[in-house]
Order: sequence, then C-alpha cells, then structure tokens
Amino acid sequence: MEEQKTNSTKFKVIITILILALIALFILFFLQRTNLNKLVSEKDKEKAALQKELDSVVVEHNKIKTAYGTLSNSLKAKDSVIQANAVEIKKLLDTQWEYNKIRKKLELLQKVAQGYVKQMDSLYTVNRELQAENEKISQDYKNEQTKNKSLVKDKEELSEKMTQAAVLKAYGVTVIPIKLKGGQKEQPTDKASRTDRLKICFTIAENSLIKTDKKIIYVRITRPDNVVVTKTRYDTFVYNGQTIPYSLREDIDYKGQAMNLCVVWTKKDTDKPAMKGKYTITINSEDKEIGDGSFELK
Repeated sequence: MEEQKTNSTKFKVIITILILALIALFILFFLQRTNLNKLVSEKDKEKAALQKELDSVVVEHNKIKTAYGTLSNSLKAKDSVIQANAVEIKKLLDTQWEYNKIRKKLELLQKVAQGYVKQMDSLYTVNRELQAENEKISQDYKNEQTKNKSLVKDKEELSEKMTQAAVLKAYGVTVIPIKLKGGQKEQPTDKASRTDRLKICFTIAENSLIKTDKKIIYVRITRPDNVVVTKTRYDTFVYNGQTIPYSLREDIDYKGQAMNLCVVWTKKDTDKPAMKGKYTITINSEDKEIGDGSFELK
C-alpha cells in the first residue's frame, strides 16, 4: 500500500514537471515567434526603404534622360548599365533577405547614376558652347556675306560711275549761220533766206578716264520740221540699237585732253532758202549723245 502511494506521488511529480516543461516550451515558442515577427516587420520596413531608394534613383535617372533629350543618346551604354543594375536589385529585393548586400549594390548604383548626371552636365555644357560657337560662326558668316554683298554693290556702283564718267562730253556748242559773198567770203547772219553755211563749234572735255584712241564724232542738224539734214542717204550710224542719219562726221585722235572742234555744213541747194525756225544740234560718239545745242533762223 505504501509502495503504491509512493508510485502515485512520483507520477504526479513527473506530470507536474512535464506540464512545467510544456509551459516553458510554449513561452519560449511565443517569445521566439514574437521576435521572428518583429524581425520580419523590420525586414519589411528595410525592404520598403530600399525599394523606395531604388525607385527614386530610377525615376530621377529617367527625368535626367528626358530633360536632356537626344543628347542622352550619347550615353546609351551607361544608361544600359544603370537599367540592368536596377532590374537586378529589384529581383534581389523580391527573393532575398540579405539587405546589406543589396544596400551595397544600391549605393553603387547611386554612384553610377550620379556619374551619369555629371557626364550629362558636361556634355550639355560642351554642346551649349558648341552651339554658341556655331551661332557666332553663322552670324560672322552672315555678316561677311552682308559685307561682301555691300562690297559687290559698292564695286558695281563704282564701276557704273566709272563707266558713266569714262564718256566723252561736248560742251559750249555754238552755231554761226553764214552768208557766202563773192564766192567764199563769209558773213554771219540770222536770216534763213541768207544762210548758206553753218559753222558748228564745241569743246570735247578733258577726261583722263577715257582710253586715248581714235574717236568718231557725229553731228546731227535737225530742222524745225524734225528732219535731219544729210549729205547722202548712206550717212548713218548706230545709236541705241537703231540706225539713224547724221549730218557731219569728224574723226579725232583723242589724248584725254580738252579739244576745240569746229565743223562746217554747207547747204547743197543754194537756190532754195533754208527753213525758218529753231534748229537743234546733237553730238554723238561711241553710242552716246555727248552734247547738244540749238539756234534759230528768222
């Protein structure tokens, strides 16, 4: 009986010990689970922070690419490296808990992205300087073109002035109507009925711009009825593309110095009186009219 009682006591003690052991195991499990949940929560927070940093790097990188436009095409290789590393880090965040290793990779990615920004800034600065230089060169080229056009215009104007200046000029045109008495004795007159001859005098001006050479002087005497008196119907010359008659022709040896010339027109029909009215004299040379004058017969 005594032995049975002893066995019952031992059994109770063992049961008690087992219960206490179970309680201790439960408490230990609870504490471990709490710590595990806390660790998981901390890891989730760290993962979220890493993910946020990664997203920030990628977003900022894409903003830089957009801001610099086509200029970013020159750094495609570096952009590919940044994109590949970003993808790798994202995979690690989804599959691994070694966040220290991931953080190191992320820090390296941030340094690469910063280097990309610096290079883009340098390229932008160089590109802007080149653009400014190109604009300056373009403006200088336009200025030179304007100067050249101005020089060409000035040259053309000067050439035109030289061309206009290098022309014979006749001035001081005077006409003396003459009555012939006793055969060749000359007597000035202003009467149409007495006029047998016209003595036309003028001066060829000095001009050093004209090439010294033989020159042909044409004198045209136009009657009041606008008819040019001629010796023969073959006495013509070309003026402004048209063949026109002349009254007198004089060949001179022009040396660039002033020359006094007198030419004489003698009426062909001495029995027929000259026409009354105003006569005009025009002097031509080298396809230009170089002088003029007039007189009147009563």
